[in-house]
Amino acid sequence: IGEGQTISQPYTVAYQTQLLEVKRNDKILEVGTGSIYQSTVLAEMGAKVFTIERQKKLFLAQKDYYFKNKYLNIKFFYGDGFEGLPTFAQFDKIIITAAAPFIPPKLVQQLKVGGYMVIPVDEGNTQRMLRLTKQTDGTMVEEAFENFSFVPMLGGKNG
Repeated sequence: IGEGQTISQPYTVAYQTQLLEVKRNDKILEVGTGSIYQSTVLAEMGAKVFTIERQKKLFLAQKDYYFKNKYLNIKFFYGDGFEGLPTFAQFDKIIITAAAPFIPPKLVQQLKVGGYMVIPVDEGNTQRMLRLTKQTDGTMVEEAFENFSFVPMLGGKNG
């Protein structure tokens, strides 16, 4: 899709979406907008999607996305995914669509109690798909699922 980024396979998008257990009107933070594919799947399910992209060229390309007017429940942001969107927190769900080297603490802070974070974690060619559930004491309960291969999650803004 450009800028060294890739689009997830339909199976991977479906898998992550299923782990999120999306409900209508869920407020979801997506880290790694990319092609907008995952965002539109979540929007079609009735979620309010806040999606953040660090690649300036990809972010700017989203402005010309010809279906954008159909998806008024998607809000686009240019920024560092490790920082999330604290101004718009708390989120019911958070989905990360790149391989994180660790679980970003600032994203954990932006997740509601009882909320899910779905994130591929580990460096290298394969990552473990995790679903984390935030507890009332702020800790996270971790469930591990299949292995996948994602592009790395990088900090900062590019461009």
